[in-house]
Amino acid sequence: MRRFLSVFLVIISTASFSQDLNYTKATLKKLTAKAFWGRGYTNNGMYKAADFISTEFKNLGLQPLNGKDYLQPFIMSVNTFPGKMLVKINGKKLTPGTDFIVNQASVGNKASANLVKEDSLTFVAASSRIVVSLQDKLTWSVSQKVADYTEIIVKKQDYLQSPPKQIDIEIENYFVEDFRANNVGGIINGTAKPDSVILITAHYDHLGGMGKETYFPGANDNASGVSFLLSLAKYYAQHPPEYSIAFICFGAEEAGILGSKYFTENPLIPLNNIRFMFNVDMVGTGENGATVVNATLHKKEFEWLNQINDAEKLLVKINPRGKAANSDHYFFTEKGVPAFFLYTQGGITAYHDVFDKAETLPLTVYENLFKLFVGFNKLLMN
Repeated sequence: MRRFLSVFLVIISTASFSQDLNYTKATLKKLTAKAFWGRGYTNNGMYKAADFISTEFKNLGLQPLNGKDYLQPFIMSVNTFPGKMLVKINGKKLTPGTDFIVNQASVGNKASANLVKEDSLTFVAASSRIVVSLQDKLTWSVSQKVADYTEIIVKKQDYLQSPPKQIDIEIENYFVEDFRANNVGGIINGTAKPDSVILITAHYDHLGGMGKETYFPGANDNASGVSFLLSLAKYYAQHPPEYSIAFICFGAEEAGILGSKYFTENPLIPLNNIRFMFNVDMVGTGENGATVVNATLHKKEFEWLNQINDAEKLLVKINPRGKAANSDHYFFTEKGVPAFFLYTQGGITAYHDVFDKAETLPLTVYENLFKLFVGFNKLLMN
């Protein structure tokens, strides 16, 4: 009875919480702007994003997580495409991002060659080490290595009637062995129990650019998560809680959850001080509710989420999922830190492509998700 009364009181107080949605939308627009170039590995995109987040933490009044500044640097390798990105198939010039993508591990190449059909979806120019693959969707990624061939991926429906027979390409890649990336972290010290920490995280990096004219905005993945995190940081800076609340925006998630892995190996706060971690990634939709990874590991906390949600009617549903190595929560889980990873579902289908834009993101449950998080954090602190 006492537990349910506590939940009831939290729900009643949750109704008064409000998110500064204008601030959130402005942040989302900023992070997806051309100047940030997909928050990736060319045109200083990731650096600019990290600097922007650091400035926001400072302006909101958060203290640096490492005591000096907001950045935690780490080194990684990455294959990049900063230069020429020319592809012609059957004499037709293709547009990067919308007509084709280059496989993220491809080596640079300049050649004109005839293509030989290998199977229904693969065409090869062996002497020029070129592969053309037909796929239903152009979905890009990040690679930490370079292959010894160049793969061009095109939309299958564009070549059902006229298969690719001849190709002209001029593509430049640049492999960076010592790319300097950063995690960005700040903290609001608790008023009563500062050594007990609630950790809220989101990755700020995306795919960057492919050539000189094409970049991947990454609105849902994961400017939505970063803007949501910053809105929570703004709220808690104005309403300091009993526990400390730390906020970390991880770098290089798209390259293999590298930033969060580095943090767990070089923690700026003791991992055993973390009462709970909540990682958010792709939270810009929500028509079909949300899914929580690790729900089956932390049944009590998942029950709290649903009690708040059911009483307040915030999300259509919250689906439980087991352990999964699919975002920045994973290495914390491996270190014994209790953690959830939440993502929303429904709405737009844009993912790892040039169409994941701020103006198309519905933000269906942004305000209700905010209330859910604040209510959940109150229960954690009680």
